[in-house]
Amino acid sequence: MKFSTLAERQILKAQTEGQFDHLEGAGKPLSGEGGGSVEAVGFRIMAEAGAVPREVQLRKDVEQQMRILAKTKDPEERKAQMRKLADLQLRLGIEEDARRRFFGS
Repeated sequence: MKFSTLAERQILKAQTEGQFDHLEGAGKPLSGEGGGSVEAVGFRIMAEAGAVPREVQLRKDVEQQMRILAKTKDPEERKAQMRKLADLQLRLGIEEDARRRFFGS
């Protein structure tokens, strides 16, 4: 059975059970923030639900690691911090590639 068929069944089931009644923002247009792309909408929905995608968390980790590296003066410690940054950047690249492959873009 196709995923779209399963998803449609779950949506119809939730509708009949009233799970969509009285949701926050019901009857209002979706906000245009994030450019309206499928990814942006998906990330926004996940963020509102309290779930952070690995890709987003890795971006935050890379930014934090860059700040740590900028403050590090000791050459040996800098090397260790650079290794951590390289590892995080590699992981972020893998996540971005996986997302691109999944969405076919």
